[in-house]
Amino acid sequence: MAEQPVAILKNSWVSGGTDLSLARGHLGPCNTILGHEGFGRIVAVGAMCEAKAAVVGQRVGIGWIRDACGACPNCMSAGAGETRCTTQVFSGRDMAGTLARYAVVPERHLVPLPEEGTSELLAPIMCAGVTAYKALKVANVTPGSWIGVSGAAGGVGSLAVQYAKAMGYRTVAIDGGGPQRRAICLVAGADVYLDYEEAEPDLRTNLLRATGGDLCAAVLVCAGAAAAYEDALPCLAYFRVLVAVGIPPPTSKVSFHPLTLIDYGIRFVGSITGNRIDVLEAVQFVIRGLVKPPIVLIDLIDLNHYAGQIDQLDGKLVVRLGDVSQ
Repeated sequence: MAEQPVAILKNSWVSGGTDLSLARGHLGPCNTILGHEGFGRIVAVGAMCEAKAAVVGQRVGIGWIRDACGACPNCMSAGAGETRCTTQVFSGRDMAGTLARYAVVPERHLVPLPEEGTSELLAPIMCAGVTAYKALKVANVTPGSWIGVSGAAGGVGSLAVQYAKAMGYRTVAIDGGGPQRRAICLVAGADVYLDYEEAEPDLRTNLLRATGGDLCAAVLVCAGAAAAYEDALPCLAYFRVLVAVGIPPPTSKVSFHPLTLIDYGIRFVGSITGNRIDVLEAVQFVIRGLVKPPIVLIDLIDLNHYAGQIDQLDGKLVVRLGDVSQ
């Protein structure tokens, strides 16, 4: 280990929701140690480390992407970047995840973080937060426009609503499940809440009524359900964009006729988690108090109790692993 260009991070906080998809097999085989949102400080570095960021004591984070080569065409592309690296390595899938007191991080993919900000609020930004933020950047629509967020009461969705508000968009939260889900969306800052389970005669009609006749410039589908994608298309105005974020089960199929895209000039684009620059941008919203992730804070000893409830919690599950001063 000492001869490798790696740093050893002592985790203090970890968060995660993608881990549920990993455990269920939706993302292929996984590591025996899950966890993809880690936060702590470097406690040791390999002898070959040269980066200024690889310094003992440096505050760093770990996200879904644990390593990228930095040399393939995708890594060198401004449009794709390291999030589409052809040999990328994922936390909790290809490498041992962050649900452990220590984690090994390749030097070239360290994410050094500022000292400002509360650790338990920054941990969820390593994946869920930056995924929401990146999806809004990918949508690339004018501030002041209506942005729809499907699955808005979920971990990524509720953060997408917060980021959208902070970036100057008007927000339509789309979800279902009763008053509790509605409350989550409104607390996140949604201007409009639409319950797809109660939309009569349909979601589009309810949207037009709620916005005074406007459709969305973009819809971010954060829900992991095929129906969410099908419901999102009619909510888009001409020449607008649907951003795919949520991952349905592998056997799910999204059904729509291509004529819908052709007639409306709709763009359909996929957005994965952000790169390291996106992370640094996303955490600034939290540091400035513009975004506050809803969290459920627990100790490691309580993890088994909460593990089966991750997708029912009213916030991101954040697990305290070490010294809270970190």
